[in-house]
Amino acid sequence: MACFVSNDALVKHVSQSMPAAQLIFLRGLMASALVLLVAHRLGALRQLSAVLHPRVALRGAIDACATVLYLLSLFRLPIGNATAINLAAPLFMTVFAVLFLGERAGAARWAAVVLGFVGVICIVQPSGDDFNAWALLCLLGTLFHAMRDLMTRRIDPAIPSIIITLATALAVTLLAGCLSLLGEWQPMAGADLALLGVAAAFLASGYFLLVQCMRTGEVSLTAPFRYMAVIFAMLLGYAIWDEVPNGWAWLGIALLVGSGLYMLYSERGRSRAAAALDAQPE
Repeated sequence: MACFVSNDALVKHVSQSMPAAQLIFLRGLMASALVLLVAHRLGALRQLSAVLHPRVALRGAIDACATVLYLLSLFRLPIGNATAINLAAPLFMTVFAVLFLGERAGAARWAAVVLGFVGVICIVQPSGDDFNAWALLCLLGTLFHAMRDLMTRRIDPAIPSIIITLATALAVTLLAGCLSLLGEWQPMAGADLALLGVAAAFLASGYFLLVQCMRTGEVSLTAPFRYMAVIFAMLLGYAIWDEVPNGWAWLGIALLVGSGLYMLYSERGRSRAAAALDAQPE
């Protein structure tokens, strides 16, 4: 989460002087090159053809859509608000895990999910003076992020995580490159390219860590840890852009974080109870 938020802050800063599609494409090229280098060092390029595996390719396509939707909204929203809206992904993941992965959720967890979505409404503020239609685009990107993370668990474990990361980086770059053809390119300053290079390093690291997390941890247990992102986003938003959420947004963030922490707590309790039951002699 720290890697992703740091990347977001850097690209949001660069977006003030560079078209969005051009920015995402250039950052994607840098991230793809970095991931390709790491894959080579890990000896994973022997399985390079796995980027065309149907599930890997589909995950990459979904992630590309999610990334473009989120970044387009991020460039026009306070970073804290955009990050908080993106925190709805674990809520969607909980619903999807119950519907498609056979996980169970009791009444208390469903109540936490509902409170989390109420928090999203407080942040988006669809009828308030501070409403920004880009918040809805950000929410759509969040839905795609949840779909991406659940698909990660359906990929063959024999495919290295770094190859999945490479497929994602390539898909984002390809989509952004196509979108960049619809507009005019602008001259690029050396400082902006350097910042995009640092952003690409953060992005590639975040991708890899997220893939590892989603492949080895239970969805309902690991998802709430994403709420740490809001802390980083609020600090960077205030430090760089002097952004401070309004009262409704603070309430929404509190509901989102509270619901996430509750789900984490309840899941730990359920895991311990299951472990204790398994340890009992027959």
